[in-house]
Amino acid sequence: MGVKSVLSKPLAKWVVERQQGWMAQPAEAQQRWFRRLLAGGKDTTFGHDHRFKDVNTVDEFRQAVPVRDYEALKPYVEKILAGESDVLWKGKPLYFAKTSGTTSGTKYIPITRDSIPNHIDSARDALLNYINQTGNSAFLDKKLIFLSGSPELDQKAGINVGRLSGIANHHVPAYLRTNQLPSYETNIIDDWETKLERIIDETIDQPMSLISGIPPWVQMYFDRIQERTNKPIKDVFPDFTVFVYGGVNFEPYRAKLFESIGKRIDSIETYPASEGFIAFQDSQTDEGLLMLLDSGIFYEFIAADDYFTENPRRLTINEVELGKNYAVIINNNAGLWGYSLGDTVKFISREPYRLLVTGRIKHFISAFGEHVIGEEVEKALQYAMQQQPETEVVEFTVAPMVSPGEGLPYHEWLVEFATPPNDPALFARNVDTHLTKLNVYYEDLITGAILQPLKLTSLPRGAFQRYMKSQGKLGGQNKVPRLANDRTIADDLLKLLYA
Repeated sequence: MGVKSVLSKPLAKWVVERQQGWMAQPAEAQQRWFRRLLAGGKDTTFGHDHRFKDVNTVDEFRQAVPVRDYEALKPYVEKILAGESDVLWKGKPLYFAKTSGTTSGTKYIPITRDSIPNHIDSARDALLNYINQTGNSAFLDKKLIFLSGSPELDQKAGINVGRLSGIANHHVPAYLRTNQLPSYETNIIDDWETKLERIIDETIDQPMSLISGIPPWVQMYFDRIQERTNKPIKDVFPDFTVFVYGGVNFEPYRAKLFESIGKRIDSIETYPASEGFIAFQDSQTDEGLLMLLDSGIFYEFIAADDYFTENPRRLTINEVELGKNYAVIINNNAGLWGYSLGDTVKFISREPYRLLVTGRIKHFISAFGEHVIGEEVEKALQYAMQQQPETEVVEFTVAPMVSPGEGLPYHEWLVEFATPPNDPALFARNVDTHLTKLNVYYEDLITGAILQPLKLTSLPRGAFQRYMKSQGKLGGQNKVPRLANDRTIADDLLKLLYA
C-alpha cells in the first residue's frame, strides 16, 4: 500500500469519531450554528435591514427574515457586484458560484472564506467515511477522475466567478493533485464533446480507481470508451473500485451503468449544491444520506404540501417527521438567509438524521390538480423496470398533454431507452398503475375519467444529448428536469426529432 492509502485510515477514524459528537446532539449543533451565524451577520447590510441586533431566538429570526428565493436575494447580490462590502456576510465573497436560474437567468451564489470548508471538507469527509467503514483506501494510490465543469474562473467586481465544480477543483488537496485527471488544459475546454474525447485520450491507459460525476455524463464517458475499445469498463480500468455521484437519482441509471462497467463496485452518493454541501452517504449498508448539521448551515424545513400557502410553518431539525417531504431552507456563513434551496427531501432516520432527495419544489406536474412529484415518477419507472428487467433507461422527462388532438388529457413520458422493454405497452401500464398507487390524486383523475393513462413516447438514442447541446448545457453539472408543469422541454425535444 502507498503512503496516501496508509495515512488516510487514521485520518478517516478521527473524522468519523469527531462526527459522532454532533450526530449524537443534532439539535444542539444546529443551535450553535444559529447563534454563530446571527453574530456573523449582525453588522452586514442584510443584518441591519433585518434588525439582527434585536433577534435572539429562532422565532424572532423568522419574524425578521422571510423565506426568499434568488430573485428576492438578488438586490443584495447586485450590491456586492457593485463593489460593496459587508452586504450579506462580513467582507466580500471569495467566489461567486455561477448557476442557471429559471426566471433570473444566471445566478451568482456567494461562497465566502468561512463557507468554503463546507464544500471542500464535506467532499473529503464523504470519502473518509467510506474508507473508515470499508477499509478500502487503495484507490487513493491510483488515478482519480472528476468529470466536472471548467476550473477556469472569470471575475466580477474583483471576485472570482465560475461553476461550483470548477471552483472546487482549485481546492483539491495537494496530496491528491498528482492523482487527479483530467489535466487543467483539458478541463477548461468549453465544448463538452471535444473535452470528453480529450479526457478519454488522457485516461484510457491510466490506472483509474475512482470516477466521479453526474451519472448521465459518466455514462456518456463509458459509452465513448467502449466505442473505442469494444471492452467493458472493468477491463479498461481494472483498478476502478469507487464511483462517486450526485445531482440526480441514481436508480434509473444504475442497471445501464453497471452493465457498462461489467461488475458491481462501491458507490458513494453526495448532495452538493452551489449554496452548500447538504449531505453524503456515510454508510454502504444503511439507506439514505447523512445530513451535515455541523457545517456552517442552520437549516429550516417547510412541509412540501404547505410550501405555497400564505404563511407556511418553518421547522427546525428536531421538528421534522419521518417519511414526509420537506422543502429545504438554508441560512449559512456565505450570507444566504431564509434561502429556499428549491429541493425537497424526506427523512428516513433520526438517529442519525438521514434523508433521501425527493425532487424539486417547483418541478412537479399539477396541470389537473394531481401534484405528481419527482420521487413518485422515479419510483414508478423503477417498478416498471423491475417488472421487465431487460429494460435500460438512458434519460426521461414527463410533461402534461392538456389539449390532445382527441381523447382525454394525459401525461406524456418521453423516454430514451438503452434497451427498450420487450412489451412497451405493458411497460407503460406498469408505470401508470404504480403511479396511481403512489399518488391518490392521480388515481382519482384516472378512475374518474378526467385523465387517460399515460402515453409513452420512445426517443431515439442520443435525443437528450442533442437537446442538452441545443440548450448549451451538454456535460458538466447540468441535469435534465424530470418533471415540468408545461410542455416546453417536451416540445423542444420533439422539435429536434422532427427538424
